[in-house]
Amino acid sequence: MRLIIRIGVMLMLMGVGVWLASPAFQAAEKPNGLALYARRCVMCHGRDGKGFKAMKTQDFTDPKWQASVKDEQIADIIKNGKKESHMPAFGDKLNDEEIQAIVAHIRTMNGAKK
Repeated sequence: MRLIIRIGVMLMLMGVGVWLASPAFQAAEKPNGLALYARRCVMCHGRDGKGFKAMKTQDFTDPKWQASVKDEQIADIIKNGKKESHMPAFGDKLNDEEIQAIVAHIRTMNGAKK
């Protein structure tokens, strides 16, 4: 009887392990926009999002810019890059959910909201 219980417990634990490793469980974790921004964007746009004038990078804290651009436009630039600038495409490095997390983080930098 103890052997049957041990086998049952082992099978149950194996099932939990498989579930934890499954894409469905992995997808439950939302991407962290701040962490992604720090890893992919900070070198050109700065930690504070003000950009660098010498590099001609966008100042994300500018309320006028924030009001003039839609989330879809920001996501498109992140995904496909921006021609005639140094902005590379990240569509092959980030999935749509990660891009949306970065867009949401960029929106928190709006100087008008501070």
